[in-house]
Amino acid sequence: MKYTEGVTVDIEKGTGTISFYHPKSNSLPGALIRNITEEITGIGGNDDARVVVLRSGGDGAFCAGASFDELASIDNFERGKDFFMEFGRLILAMRKCPKFIITRVQGKSVGGGIGIIAASDYAFALNTAYIKLSELSLSIGPFVIGPAVKRKIGFSAFNELAIGTEWRDAQWAQQRGLYAEVYDSIEELDKMLSAFAEKLSKYSPEAMAELKTFLWEGTEYWSELLPPLAAISGRLVLSDHTQSAIADFKRK
Repeated sequence: MKYTEGVTVDIEKGTGTISFYHPKSNSLPGALIRNITEEITGIGGNDDARVVVLRSGGDGAFCAGASFDELASIDNFERGKDFFMEFGRLILAMRKCPKFIITRVQGKSVGGGIGIIAASDYAFALNTAYIKLSELSLSIGPFVIGPAVKRKIGFSAFNELAIGTEWRDAQWAQQRGLYAEVYDSIEELDKMLSAFAEKLSKYSPEAMAELKTFLWEGTEYWSELLPPLAAISGRLVLSDHTQSAIADFKRK
């Protein structure tokens, strides 16, 4: 087992499991996003892992999205742009990884957490795994994760999530393609996910890599698309509206 700050990697019987954890509902400060990105890139080149499982720690939220502590500390445009581009680099790493990434969603997801799920190739979720894009309520917007979410659930559903800013249940997410499978208990979820990963690990790595490339066709330009979107968020996070909204949230 390999450990870097907030991230563990374990490879067993052809399945590489990447687990991330943060004590504040698995929120994502920049350093943690970078570590996840590096481990996904690394496992993509490790022949011992033929399929990847991405999961978060604990039995609460899957991912609360961007760290509010870090958002509140952003004091200039370049720093803001770079922070939001950390999500972009993670999405690009997931897209480029030649192995299928299966994401285990055991709880609620907000903002960037939904971006991670959307950038994975297959998602197993618990029936209590609600989702919400809350960025607009913070006077920002889901810009960097937008292409991945739109690709996964379609423009209309993304429009609903991005403007509505309210919780949607797991059934809503499954019906729109964000979740492939939804289960009533964590035991059943883990059993089915493990069996699915084991089955995939026995398939041809070359065939799976070629199929992944085919399934992600049309996204090759994302490396040029995402930095300007990060710049939009980097500018908006400095606004009085956003700083006030973040301060209000941290006081709750």
